[in-house]
Amino acid sequence: MTRSPYSPQRQQAIIHALRTSGRVDAADIARRLKVTSETVRKDIIQLERQGLLRRVHGGAVPIGDLHYEPAVTTRVDYAAEKDRIATAALAHLPSSGSILIDAGSTTTRLAALLPDDRELTVFTNALPIALTLLARPHLTVFPIGGRLRSQTLATVGDWATRMLGEINVDVAFLGTNGISTDRGLTTPDPAEAAVKRLMPQAAQRRVLLADHSKVGHLSVCKHADLADIDLFITDTGLASDDLAALQATGLTVELT
Repeated sequence: MTRSPYSPQRQQAIIHALRTSGRVDAADIARRLKVTSETVRKDIIQLERQGLLRRVHGGAVPIGDLHYEPAVTTRVDYAAEKDRIATAALAHLPSSGSILIDAGSTTTRLAALLPDDRELTVFTNALPIALTLLARPHLTVFPIGGRLRSQTLATVGDWATRMLGEINVDVAFLGTNGISTDRGLTTPDPAEAAVKRLMPQAAQRRVLLADHSKVGHLSVCKHADLADIDLFITDTGLASDDLAALQATGLTVELT
């Protein structure tokens, strides 16, 4: 019979998850450690009292997490979920026409899955996405200009916002750092938020791609209301109460 981990072992696992991914999902920790969510919740409360983290709905974040932003190259958590979300997003591609792909780990996966036989014009503010799509002969790729942020490899600044103000696309595939029923979509960097804020306005249809860990997370800069999104594609790890709360705002949620 396997012995359940002791409290110090559980708390060490929580701190390790916090340092590697910048967020603790209580349900995920409970599954991995084979303990109850209530047990993990008590451990998180204890760690918060020690000043080691800050509790949020569904888990915990580092102290000062409103400014926390992992580099795009280190975002490897929930890889399987992100792949499912990206695959589901393919069903919402136009048969031809134009799309906008926001910077982000899940949207980057979508770019890698774009079909080779479809005539599409693709606008993106993400350097990795633009480079991924260059070899596709049927795609016309327009990188959105501006200053390149090293943290996310996304373009920001006046050139980027000016270009977004002048384009119109059929579908925008969007990313975010946080999703809140009260505060909408949020992200840590003001310059990147300014670019993301214009994306819904440039598209006839707006599809948000984000794994369940983003729900309940709040960052510094708001860049959209939930009403700005037509469809939110996420994974089945989303808690039932979070799903109900999002749907109560009128947001359409697709689980994959």
